[in-house]
Amino acid sequence: MGDNFACLDDFEKHALSVLPKNALDYYTSGAGAQTTLEDNKRAFSRYKIRPRFLRDVSKRDLSTTVLGEKITMPIGISPTAMQRMAHPEGELANARAVEAMGTIYILSTLATCSIEEVAQAAPKCVKWFQLFIFRDRSVTIDLVQRAEKAGFKAFVLTLDVPVFGIRLADVRNRFTMPPHLALKNFTSLSMTKFDEKIEGSRLTGYVASLFDDTSNWEDIKWLKTITFLPILLKGILTAEDAVLAVNHHVDGIVVSNHGGRQLDGTFASIDVLEEIVNAVGNKIEVYLDGGIRDGTDVFKALALGAKMVFMGRPALWGLACNGEEGVKQILRIIRHEFDTTLALCGCCNVGEIEREMVVHECHHSKS
Repeated sequence: MGDNFACLDDFEKHALSVLPKNALDYYTSGAGAQTTLEDNKRAFSRYKIRPRFLRDVSKRDLSTTVLGEKITMPIGISPTAMQRMAHPEGELANARAVEAMGTIYILSTLATCSIEEVAQAAPKCVKWFQLFIFRDRSVTIDLVQRAEKAGFKAFVLTLDVPVFGIRLADVRNRFTMPPHLALKNFTSLSMTKFDEKIEGSRLTGYVASLFDDTSNWEDIKWLKTITFLPILLKGILTAEDAVLAVNHHVDGIVVSNHGGRQLDGTFASIDVLEEIVNAVGNKIEVYLDGGIRDGTDVFKALALGAKMVFMGRPALWGLACNGEEGVKQILRIIRHEFDTTLALCGCCNVGEIEREMVVHECHHSKS
């Protein structure tokens, strides 16, 4: 399945036709009127590429180094929750595909396979663990210790969920997990399932009971005392918060609006990327997720200063279409698109991508 799919949109269209409504609405929906969700993808079209020609591009290398790790391409997989709703092997298949492609996989806290299961399934994969600050700090400590022991290489602390965004489809569906699934990263039985008595989205009720809306920058200091691994902050959308991140000595930033799922009406990730890159200079690495659907999107993000990009939903569509092989196909397609874009812009590697090669359409007249 998927052998004749030519682009990521082909996988998405097929996934939309085969996923159960409850899972499909959960995966696809954004917050509120979904304007940010739609703009995440649309915003890339507002940036235009200025290619250079008559350059020898016969020998190309897509590899890069991220947090000291050599990876095959600057494209990884973002954390998405409950991946076994898309395929029976869920996170295991996703991580194995990323391992085979030689890049980075970020495991969600709200996963349907455990830290240990993913580590065993893809032992050679560069794995990061997405983390939240819980009201009960011992839960966070337990996750940190288990991820360290299992060989994960960094923590991706998600900042943009002090409360859960309003996702109307989940409210209407009274979203809950299928009964045969559980949130496998939690050792307490009460945390592995949602409360079925809650009105509206059971996930929203679950988050409200466990996540800590008092979290602040002091918690970054605390987190640094309980782990030796690099800490990345995911959800930064302003230069002000980026500067605070540098001041708190974190190791990287993921520019992200949570796939348009938290606050509707905020900026597309790509539109704030350069502001954040300029604010931090070369003090820490900056990555981006949100709206990446094509190799040209990857090129644009790197030209604007991202060290690498991550994709969430496309991997889910790959899982829904063909499990591990579907995710591999997704990654092969976007790798080929990025490689082609590099060549057509006169670049042989990511280091040759120049800022001047991408311009916002509003500023094109200055070129």
